[in-house]
Amino acid sequence: MEPWLGSEAAALCPGWPALLLWVSALSCSVSSPASPSPSLVPRVRTSYNFGRTFLGLDKCNACIGTSICKKFFKEEIRFDNWLASHLGLPSDYLPSYSANYTDDSKTWRPVEISRLVSKQQNEISDRTICASAAAPKTCSIERVLRKTRRFQKWLQAKRLTPDLVQGLPSPLLRCPSQRLLDRVVRRYAEVADAGSIFMDHFTDRDKLRLLYTLAVNAHPILLQIFPGAEGWPLPKYLGSCGRFLVSTSTSPLQEFYGAPPDQAADLAYQLLGVLESLRSNDLNYFFYFTHVDAGMFGIFNNGHLFIRDASTLGVIDKQEGNQAATRAGENKDIFSCLVSDCQGALPSCDTVPERQSLVLVCGQVLPRLLQGKFPSPVQEEIDAALAWCGDDTRPDAEVLGAASRLKDILRPLRTCDPRFAYRYPDCKYNDKF
Repeated sequence: MEPWLGSEAAALCPGWPALLLWVSALSCSVSSPASPSPSLVPRVRTSYNFGRTFLGLDKCNACIGTSICKKFFKEEIRFDNWLASHLGLPSDYLPSYSANYTDDSKTWRPVEISRLVSKQQNEISDRTICASAAAPKTCSIERVLRKTRRFQKWLQAKRLTPDLVQGLPSPLLRCPSQRLLDRVVRRYAEVADAGSIFMDHFTDRDKLRLLYTLAVNAHPILLQIFPGAEGWPLPKYLGSCGRFLVSTSTSPLQEFYGAPPDQAADLAYQLLGVLESLRSNDLNYFFYFTHVDAGMFGIFNNGHLFIRDASTLGVIDKQEGNQAATRAGENKDIFSCLVSDCQGALPSCDTVPERQSLVLVCGQVLPRLLQGKFPSPVQEEIDAALAWCGDDTRPDAEVLGAASRLKDILRPLRTCDPRFAYRYPDCKYNDKF
């Protein structure tokens, strides 16, 4: 039976309640591109019907005109066979979906469609927005958000300044510098021209999309302003809309907890190197995690490790300094509460220690990856270094020193073979790898 993606695609769209006009249904017919190999993607119909039953109000219209949604409607993103309608989807949906993506309608590659917020957060957001306008259970989300004082200030602004983002919940925007915000505007990929620090080329809806994305989850913005193509440890950004993101396909780190010793050593070594690059880099930004778990790190099929989820990354500008956070409670509005109850005051950027990310990773991620993998006395040395590295009571210098010792222990435990394609065959000729 030919699978029909109408219900599956509609099941994805409840995660897109973003910046929309109220719609009761959305239908479109598109021409089918050149057919890829049946082994890569399922066959799909050339028409989709996103009904109000699946979408509710204000779902999906914001996608029209943004880069990734054009791909959906041109059938250049297709889902794996297990999404066929006869299998259905769990009632709470999945955090991510496997799909195939094309740039030319001929060559397809696997991608990941990830939720930026959970279904529960989605529902909290919808209720919060409607309640803020004293509306019934359903309302026009775009209409409500357009009337807010914050967005009216955005409409008048020519440049994105720290006062416009104060109170948003993302760690990225806790204490932003003007240099960082200019980078956001200049590299925002969902506008026709992103080459200027001024927002003259932004339409009203472009501004609302950017504000909404920053308020819900800054992960897609980080992928755009610090791209992997420039050496940052982040996957390739393909597009986002509302509460979904499309990026290159990945395998989460927890799937490698049972990896053989040489692979575990390689991944741990890479992860420590990633944290080092976040502390010290040519742009003089200091990145720190406010929370970590193994699902936040992923591995490409060539063995290269990167940050899969950057939503908890904070950024401190060591070159320009940061705009001081306002007093607790100031500048809190509906955009501060789109994914959870309004947060309390966060610690000042000045109080973030250099060891913070290392303590989190050494205490919560690396022990499960490295435990019991190596013979004595190497395992004891690893465990001791992890204990020091993960101890938040120790000063920065001791934690950083323990992380350096751990890298020295792990380095010779890695092997040079084709399984680690990201550094093979370079490792045969250069001990740097």
